[in-house]
Amino acid sequence: MKNLQDFLAMGGYAAYVWSAYGLGLVVLVWNVVAPQRRERQLRAALAARATRHRP
Repeated sequence: MKNLQDFLAMGGYAAYVWSAYGLGLVVLVWNVVAPQRRERQLRAALAARATRHRP
């Protein structure tokens, strides 16, 4: 258990290391989620536009 605690402490730099990992994870998730949300918005806008312009 001591080795795990030492690993998680990162030699006293844990706050910097784990915050960097956390920020990196947030960026990776955002790079997946943002395009999906934008595609959904664009599809909805195109569908609304298509129904307005039907004869």
